[in-house]
Amino acid sequence: MKTIKYLSLLFIAVFTLASCSKDDYDDTIVETDPMEAYNLLKEFVYTDHTVELYSEKTLITTGYNSFFVRIKDISTNTFVENVNLSWMPMMHMETMMHSAPKSVLTATETPSIYNGFIVFQMPGNTTEYWDITFNYTFKGAQISKTEQIEVQSPADVLSKVSSFMGSDDTRYILAYVAPTTPEVAINDFTAVLYKMEDMMTFTNVENYKVTVDPRMPGMGNHSSPNNEDLTYNAKNGMYEGKLSLTMTGYWKVNLKLLNAANEVLKGEDVTEDNLESSLYFELEF
Repeated sequence: MKTIKYLSLLFIAVFTLASCSKDDYDDTIVETDPMEAYNLLKEFVYTDHTVELYSEKTLITTGYNSFFVRIKDISTNTFVENVNLSWMPMMHMETMMHSAPKSVLTATETPSIYNGFIVFQMPGNTTEYWDITFNYTFKGAQISKTEQIEVQSPADVLSKVSSFMGSDDTRYILAYVAPTTPEVAINDFTAVLYKMEDMMTFTNVENYKVTVDPRMPGMGNHSSPNNEDLTYNAKNGMYEGKLSLTMTGYWKVNLKLLNAANEVLKGEDVTEDNLESSLYFELEF
């Protein structure tokens, strides 16, 4: 009997220990990388730190590109906060250089991760290329690093950015932002609009309007109902509206740019005699 009682107590002790160990294991917090769902496009490695460039996309293409940037301290294998990060894109052409429209880089909910966007007006080639200069502080020192990047035309070669001279003799850059995955529905439609002050300076244009007229050239150039023109949202600095897509296929989204006085700066109405505007985006899904 004593043996049975002893074995019973031993079984209870082992079971309790196993249960506690399992509970302890289940309660263990596993740290996840907040950038795990994004693509690491570039990692620039220096003596004591690295700069990482992430995107939802797998390539850097002409048009609107949203990026995430973070800096890692190699000695501690940790990502650094409060680095006062800024950037400057630059296109090196054979006879000149110019920059591109860009946002500021701002810290996200994860303070070591910064987010911003750049609108690349043109791709690079064998003799002309883009680079980005990153300026930041690291261990009390002011750092400036310039790295070359590859900017390509999108694989679908559809137009998502337009650089043009308006009737007011001002150069504008209009870039498509969303929807990134169009659907047969009324889609939230977003774009950014900048004007070129000089070769290095692009300013966000406020309180203009972009009219929206999507057409299917392969289907009799029919349009769609319930579109809403793009108007300026001061909270995010973007232009927002609605894009109605009634079926899958190729769409040309005909646009007109109007200033605050409702004067047309670029683009034309689509009519029986004029089948497309000179200002447009292209979609195929």
